[in-house]
Amino acid sequence: EHGDAAGISNVEWDAVELPSQFMENWCYDRPTLFSFAKHFETGEPLPDELFTKLLKAKNFQAGLQMIRQLYFGATDMHLHSKEYDSRGEKTVFQAQQEIAKKYTVIPPLAEDRFLCSFGHIFAGGYSAGYYSYKWAEVMSADAFAAFEEAGLGNEDAVRETGRRFRDTVLAMGGGKAPSEVFKLFRGREPSPDALLRHSGLSNKK
Repeated sequence: EHGDAAGISNVEWDAVELPSQFMENWCYDRPTLFSFAKHFETGEPLPDELFTKLLKAKNFQAGLQMIRQLYFGATDMHLHSKEYDSRGEKTVFQAQQEIAKKYTVIPPLAEDRFLCSFGHIFAGGYSAGYYSYKWAEVMSADAFAAFEEAGLGNEDAVRETGRRFRDTVLAMGGGKAPSEVFKLFRGREPSPDALLRHSGLSNKK
């Protein structure tokens, strides 16, 4: 009956990943993780050394991973915009190489044909929308930062913030523009500060 407004229906594409990516943040919150990370037979909790490794692995080469996603998003946007003439002399591979100069530390080989398998932007529904993965990370990290600011150890504050998240981001769906929904929850526009901090790329508190 309300299919057009249910789930992610009618939600702008650059916000559909926000709720799922937001939930991933809780896996790196020790009390949350240890509340369920137990052996299925013995009930033994996850060893502390494995949790430490998990945290270190999360940010391993985070900078390279970030520019990789920016590179993919910029390539996608360029190929699906008026900037690129598919009937012109420049091939998609030449366009890819030019963009790679701006975003990659190690440029792709001249014979690189990654685009031939980049199904997301040619057959996976993310044409001119691959950037949404990284943008959703910005919003999800900023949303989780609201809980950090409230105090992750303060159950009442977390519960109150959680209700606000439920009543805005989760409940409104496609009923309002994602930018408006986010501002209702956070009280401002999204900021990349939390993502950079969570990725170990900023010392800003």
